[in-house]
Amino acid sequence: MNTGASAAADLSKQTRENALSLGGAEHENHLRVITEGADDGLGKDIRYLGRLLGEVLREQEGDAAFELVESIRQTAVSVRRQGDEPAHAVMERLEVLSSKQTVSVVRAFSHFLFLANIAEDRHHNRLRRSIALAGQTLQPGTIAHAVARVCQHYEVTVAHDHLQKFFCFAHVVPVLTAHPTEVSRKSLLDAQRIIARLLAERERDMTVRERTQHEAMLRARVTTLWQTRMLRDTRLTVADEIENALSYYRSTFLGEIPALYADIEDTLAQHGLSINVPPFLQMGSWIGGDRDGNPNVNAETLEVAIARQATVAFEYYLEEVFHLGSELSVSDTLISSTDALKELAGASPDRSPHRTDELYRRALIGIYTRLAASARVRLGEGVVALRSAGRGAAPIRARPYSDCAEFTSDLHVLRESLTAHHGSSMAKLRLSPLIRAAEVFGFHLAGIDLRQSSDIHEAVIAELLARANVVPNYAALPEEKKREVLLRELTQPRPLRVPHVQYSPLLTTELGVLEAAREARKKFGTRAVRHYIISHTETLSDLLEVILLQKEVGLLVGCLGGEDDPASVGLMVIPLFETIADLRNAPVIMGEYFRQPGIDKLIEKQGGEQEVMLGYSDSNKDGGFLTSNWELYRAELALVALFKKSDIKLRLFHGRGGTVGRGGGPTYQAILSQPPGTVQGQIRLTEQGEVITSKFSNADIGRRNLETVVAATLEASLLPHETASTQLPLFEATMQMLSDDAILAYRGLVYETPGFTEYFFSSTPILEIAELNIGSRPASRKLQDPTQRKIEDLRAIPWGFSWGQCRLLLTGWYGFGFAVNMYLDRAGSEEVRVKRLATLRQMYQTWPFFTNLISNMDMVLAKTDLAVATRYAQLVSDEKLRDTVFGAIVSEHERTQAVLADITGSIERLASEPLLARSIKNRLPYLDPLNHMQVELLRRVRSGDQDQSLRRAIHLTINGIANGLRNTG
Repeated sequence: MNTGASAAADLSKQTRENALSLGGAEHENHLRVITEGADDGLGKDIRYLGRLLGEVLREQEGDAAFELVESIRQTAVSVRRQGDEPAHAVMERLEVLSSKQTVSVVRAFSHFLFLANIAEDRHHNRLRRSIALAGQTLQPGTIAHAVARVCQHYEVTVAHDHLQKFFCFAHVVPVLTAHPTEVSRKSLLDAQRIIARLLAERERDMTVRERTQHEAMLRARVTTLWQTRMLRDTRLTVADEIENALSYYRSTFLGEIPALYADIEDTLAQHGLSINVPPFLQMGSWIGGDRDGNPNVNAETLEVAIARQATVAFEYYLEEVFHLGSELSVSDTLISSTDALKELAGASPDRSPHRTDELYRRALIGIYTRLAASARVRLGEGVVALRSAGRGAAPIRARPYSDCAEFTSDLHVLRESLTAHHGSSMAKLRLSPLIRAAEVFGFHLAGIDLRQSSDIHEAVIAELLARANVVPNYAALPEEKKREVLLRELTQPRPLRVPHVQYSPLLTTELGVLEAAREARKKFGTRAVRHYIISHTETLSDLLEVILLQKEVGLLVGCLGGEDDPASVGLMVIPLFETIADLRNAPVIMGEYFRQPGIDKLIEKQGGEQEVMLGYSDSNKDGGFLTSNWELYRAELALVALFKKSDIKLRLFHGRGGTVGRGGGPTYQAILSQPPGTVQGQIRLTEQGEVITSKFSNADIGRRNLETVVAATLEASLLPHETASTQLPLFEATMQMLSDDAILAYRGLVYETPGFTEYFFSSTPILEIAELNIGSRPASRKLQDPTQRKIEDLRAIPWGFSWGQCRLLLTGWYGFGFAVNMYLDRAGSEEVRVKRLATLRQMYQTWPFFTNLISNMDMVLAKTDLAVATRYAQLVSDEKLRDTVFGAIVSEHERTQAVLADITGSIERLASEPLLARSIKNRLPYLDPLNHMQVELLRRVRSGDQDQSLRRAIHLTINGIANGLRNTG
């Protein structure tokens, strides 16, 4: 995703392009000066933090440890920058280290990369601010730029209508998930936030004494970092994952999302547009509700997740209302107020004679007591810490709010009174952001999706039907018979569950989750749980089964297809199409779904819209990078056509991961490169693994990333695509030919090369990744037994994560070179070959889909390193297998590099993004030792060394490499 240095690079590149379009060369020169100055700041920050780390290392571990680390660093830098020493110069130093020395070196390089990330994030914020101070406010990826483009493209009244329609219909939701790629502990993330804040403060003017004290604070935090355990001793629980996610709400979302809404409103006002902006940008979560492959998620974890989220929301609202009570000391003897405020103040339990004329304070005390009562009735006594509602006032029992909308309504009374009586400036400080926060987050904070695999639903339905003597063996029925049974049961008012019958733990657990969802919706509102994702959706019955399960627990009210009482379903059933075959079958299944009796009424009660989720991970593992992207593109177009014909609104949910092989890459370009008609103001997308940390741990960067999603969605929805329709048929036909060959190359390597599975498990740290306590979900269903290992059984996340660790990142490029060569070789003549190459170049220059694909591949190849990967290949004991597989990878890498140069016109990777290229280049000397140490440690452990510190050191290298590459999960 668009994080860290990649965000800074995108910003620099896009801003330069924008400057040229707005003002010419003088703007370009001005921005070059700004960018170079910001680069100087980045270098200074990295050197400064590196110096502090070195001093802490010397203090904590001694001079010998410091000299060892510095010697290895200098050697690695020399190898990278001068190329005058072979890689074994680094290896010779590493092979003789003791276990204790190894751990110290690994920790030192890992912490340096950790600090470098902080410096780069600070650089990103500094660069953006410098450009804004220079008057370049229309930066691509910002709301200002997006609105300006719309206003330039349309006549004023048309632009107003389009924008008003967009905001009324828009639904933009980043969804946090808990997949096992986040390797950093919460303690380290908390330290990162503090160090980032202190680093930013260094830029303000300080006295000598202040600067000395400030550096002492930074040194103390770096020392804390060094003395904090990098790895978890125990595997994360779902409760831990919930708490990790909640930290981002406290640090970023609760404050920055309301601020982003204020920016949107200000930008529209600057263009003279009076537009109502409803709470279209919200947050979603899978944490606590995603049961697919995770036996640790159940009704209890869902209840915990919802309760903890609600606790954070209530604590935030109560704190803000308390502070408002301190700030709004407005006296009714000096300024008038509305009758509605007077009524609200009169209903307050506050009777202090000192506040008789302070109507706002009295009203806020009443709001506070009702809000406290709302928390108490939903969460229990004492769960949310309370302050005294009024100065010296005793706690007062009050009537709880029926829902968050009632709470928000009271806040509106305050704002309307302030606005009507010369107090708008006061409302903007805290009251308006609080109102927006309440509209966005409700009492639930974030909507939790439920997710489970379709085969589990089938097993539960089969048991229900068998125990009720309806169908003895439902699972054995053909698809058509299954549909008949399900549709018949959906028209029956009676439940399937029989009283006093003992059901299996599986059935009890699955229905228990749905029952917990039903109760959560009653307590916290329907937005608390709205969606049910069906993994591995392969048939129509997969959707109907979940609707029937909802009927069993009362989430489906009425009977599907009934005339007198049409069905209303609590949770929208959302199919997840993941594999290549599933993507191709998606429009067929959805078309069948729409034709079933009663489904039209159900969708009507869903607001006339239906969501479909597309999985990037499994489609890539199944068919490779190129084919995965192309099949996703084709599926989206086919779904758009189907939904348009059926007069149903389509919302796509993009299951994107961190690495490019799992749908990662800059968000702005990714959304703009979506096929025409697929966005239309509606988009949900997952945020996973260490990408969540990179994007949202820093409030400013989190704000920027959220704004980018909104801006890209707005542009993709309201502005025409650049590619002329006459070119698309040729481009799409070319892509189909490329895809047909790319999947042959990819599957030929991964699934058809004898021994490839053995090669993968031997040459990557996949088994060691599975041992890490980095998530509550198992990495694979069958890892421990070598005879049972299959690539098909391995989860897509650790699959991609492993290729990143060994610096091949194969999932982001393999098959492309072969496909392009085949396309050119089949030309038949040199003239046709030249034309075909020209077509590829034109696709790169003018087709957003292909441009984004090439750009992402360019970044992945910049991080790929065959010299380092060769060391991992040596871990494969079968020399013939090693030569076969690694030889194929090397050949394809060479082909891909060559054709990429032909298409882009540059042999250098990231030639168009020098900041990102420089960031990656600067990191490599610190990544290389970690990779080389990881190989050496893997060799020792796999040869039988029982020293447990070695295994811990391996885990530390995994952590360090992941932090260094940033988007590998």
